[in-house]
Amino acid sequence: MPRADRLFRLLAALRALPQPVTAERLAEETEVSPRTMYRDIAALRAGGALIDGEAGLGYTLTEDPALPPQMFTRLEVEALVLGLAEVTLSGDPMLAKAATAAQAKIIATLPDRVQRQAIHAVSRSYRYEPRKPAPPHLHLLREAAWEEQAVDLSYRDLLGRQTKRRIWPLGTVFLDREVICLAFCCLRQDFRRFKLAQMQDVCLANESFRPSRVPLLRAYLERLREEGTKARQD
Repeated sequence: MPRADRLFRLLAALRALPQPVTAERLAEETEVSPRTMYRDIAALRAGGALIDGEAGLGYTLTEDPALPPQMFTRLEVEALVLGLAEVTLSGDPMLAKAATAAQAKIIATLPDRVQRQAIHAVSRSYRYEPRKPAPPHLHLLREAAWEEQAVDLSYRDLLGRQTKRRIWPLGTVFLDREVICLAFCCLRQDFRRFKLAQMQDVCLANESFRPSRVPLLRAYLERLREEGTKARQD
C-alpha cells in the first residue's frame, strides 16, 4: 500500500475509533505491522497533526491538519448527529459505515467545546422495528446512478408478473419499510418507481445515459410534485 494511502487510513482510524486507541488496534485497522504504525504516527506528527499519547497508553488525535476548523451552532450539531444517526438505521450497511466515518470527520474539525456537544448530543434516534436489510443490489443501483449507466433486471409487479427491464436509475428513496428506485424505464418509455425488493438478476448494462440523469431526475420530481398537488386538490 502506498505510504500516502496508509497515512490517510491512519488519520481516518484516529478520527473514528474511541480514543485513546491502542497501537495494536490502529495497526489492525490500517493493516500494517506495529512498527510501521509507529513510523506513520511519527510522520503524521511531523506533518502537523497533534496526536497525544505513546506506546502502551494509546493515541488521541487532538488536532487534525487535514480538515479545516468548522463552526456550528448547538442546534446545528444536534441536527447533524440526529441525521447521521438516522442513516445508520437505514438498513444499508455501506451507508451506515459512511455515516459513522462522516460524523467522526466532522467532530474532528470542531473546537473542543463544540466537540463535547456533538459527542454528548441531546437528540437520539431509535427504531423499535428496525428497517429490513437493504437488498444487495442497492449499491449497484447507487453506483449506476452516479455513473449514469443503464441497468438490466427482472421485475415482479404486484400481480406477480415478471418482466425484463432496462432502466436508467436516477436515485433511491428510503421509505418507512422499503427502498424504491426512481428511474426512467426503457420498456415503458416513461418514469417509474421500482421497489428494490421486487428486483432480481440486477446487473449493469453496456449503455450510458450521460449526461441525462440530472435533467431527468428534475423532471421526474417535478411530475411527482404536480401529482401530489393535484391529489391534495382532488
